[in-house]
Amino acid sequence: MKVISSEKVPAALGSYLHATVLNDLVFTSGQIPLTLDGTLISDNVQEQTKQVLENLPVVLKEAGFDLDSVVKATIFVSDMNDFQQINQIYGNYFVKHQPVRSCVEVSRLPKDVKVEIELIGKVKEL
Repeated sequence: MKVISSEKVPAALGSYLHATVLNDLVFTSGQIPLTLDGTLISDNVQEQTKQVLENLPVVLKEAGFDLDSVVKATIFVSDMNDFQQINQIYGNYFVKHQPVRSCVEVSRLPKDVKVEIELIGKVKEL
């Protein structure tokens, strides 16, 4: 097992890693919309979604993967009424390849953000 902890994305808020690689799979921790210095990007759900989806490819790259290798995404939202706005931004990042996905409304997310996303990726078949 290989652990991924990157200095190119915001530091973890607790005792966890950015990702773990096991055989040909990568599992990312949930990413929230923080900038590299740990600042919350804004209160706008679309801007928050964009920031999360800018951070996740960096984590994937550190692990030797990319967005095209993602097989499963889990999106956590604080308000399911934001789903369409989140989906609009999400669709810009998964254009030619669309992984399976779950979206779950939760009562609260870290730092009271509106969205958190975690991914599972697999090495592409040759």
